[in-house]
Amino acid sequence: MDPVSRRTACLVVAVIAAAALGCHRRATTAAVGDVAAYGTAARRIAAANLTGEGAYRRVAALADQFGPRMTGSPALERAIVWAHDTFVADGQENVALDPVRVPIWARGKESAEIVTPAPRHLAVLGLGGTVATPAGGLTAEVAVVSSFDELAKLGASVRGKIVLFDHPYPTDVPNAAAGYGKSIPYRTEGATRAAAFGAVAALVRSLASASLGAPHTGQMHYGPGPQIPTAALSVEDAELLARLAARGPVTVHLVLEDGPRPDAPSFNVLAELRGRERPEEIVVISAHIDSWDVGEGAQDDGAGCAIVMESLATLRRLGLVPRRTIRAVLYTSEEEGAQGGKTYAEAHAKELSRHVAAFETDVGAGTPLGFRIDAGPEAVAESRELVKLLVPLGATQIDTGFGGSDINAMRAAGVPLLGLFSDPTHYFDVHHSVADTLEKIDPAALGRNVAAMATMAYVVADRPTRWPVSPPPPPEHKP
Repeated sequence: MDPVSRRTACLVVAVIAAAALGCHRRATTAAVGDVAAYGTAARRIAAANLTGEGAYRRVAALADQFGPRMTGSPALERAIVWAHDTFVADGQENVALDPVRVPIWARGKESAEIVTPAPRHLAVLGLGGTVATPAGGLTAEVAVVSSFDELAKLGASVRGKIVLFDHPYPTDVPNAAAGYGKSIPYRTEGATRAAAFGAVAALVRSLASASLGAPHTGQMHYGPGPQIPTAALSVEDAELLARLAARGPVTVHLVLEDGPRPDAPSFNVLAELRGRERPEEIVVISAHIDSWDVGEGAQDDGAGCAIVMESLATLRRLGLVPRRTIRAVLYTSEEEGAQGGKTYAEAHAKELSRHVAAFETDVGAGTPLGFRIDAGPEAVAESRELVKLLVPLGATQIDTGFGGSDINAMRAAGVPLLGLFSDPTHYFDVHHSVADTLEKIDPAALGRNVAAMATMAYVVADRPTRWPVSPPPPPEHKP
């Protein structure tokens, strides 16, 4: 490049950078003003949820009256009706059931036994989406690996065997949620990776920060090639098999009578607090009402449903009606492919340009820490100011990244996405297991989550200006 061209290019870059900095400063200045303007509202919302009793009653109703709410189950559909009727009783507007066609996977008889070197029962739980074993089950030697790299090194030697992915839950990460993110490929991809080398089944050490003998289920996905049965073992049983295999051959008999069923109808539940000036512009607050078929779905995501419902109810009771509409959405079938979220984005495609932001809560009911935001730089900068309203709650962290599995379907339309992030320290102790029950929830912490969600949603819906459309996500990197 010649000197003149170089100087011209540098000038253009400088002008663009200065303009971006100017926008950032203006955005930050506006948000600083909003913090001062909305302080009273934030304090009123926090005071209204100090004990968390209102939200706790809602999650208790879900857990006690309906228990596990698997996609396609009568319990889920009864819970959906309950949520609809509760929104109506709360006085919410435009309460509706949006139809969703959902995939159905059913669990049948499941068992796993060590055959050699000595008979022993194993705690096993089929992963969502798995195919069944042959009638009567299958018996094979176990090949233990701790990573996909170890599997590749064993290669064709695993042909005819059951591969066990004994991948310990990471501790060299910022928090338990990050550990889950690093571990999840073993659950979602393990069966396909093992089948590529000729394995007849795959077992996965539960993605759990604690297990206490209970396996943790979750969704898996088949890629190209053979489909083999796959299931989760408890942490303890996975470690047992690894110790035994280090001493000599171990044989396991596995029975999974699981598999897909025909699709079925279900519903998302919608309700609104209509905006006083710009009701056509929408801020979504959301959670998912389905759960796995073990435990009560109290943390995942009964707590999220309670946070959303009580947030809307709190704003209505306090007379805090924002300029824009706040729409609550309780999605169906999140656990099995986020079908509720995808269908919402499709059914409301024409109005997504009027969606100012979408919030999701799906990390249990620990103490709120802040939000994870997937949006443009202006929204990120302003969020870092707006969370100063949440200082009394301790929820002041703003991280960038994935906002949530259900709201992610709105990302392509440029909707700014925010996920309420709660302390996940003990969430993955019970996640997707029989231990996900009501008594693990602290009402006061649940109430702080309500205050954080209601405050941020109210401010974003009420402030004079809205965030710009988010830039397109970066292209997905595939090695």
